[in-house]
Amino acid sequence: MNHEFIRKLARNLRTRRGQQTQEAFARKLGISRATLTRLESASQNTTLKTLDRITKSLRCDVGDLFE
Repeated sequence: MNHEFIRKLARNLRTRRGQQTQEAFARKLGISRATLTRLESASQNTTLKTLDRITKSLRCDVGDLFE
């Protein structure tokens, strides 16, 4: 993934999380809080498997996360 996609994903995850704690949001997404922290800070690439879990949990398309 290029850096622009990683930054867009990070921004959209933070936006969609809103006031929920990282712990609660990570549980909803089916990932660890540590993974969510790294994704939200754009310090970790994601896998297709994780993206699939996120889109299913958020009921959105992959493209929605990179707008």
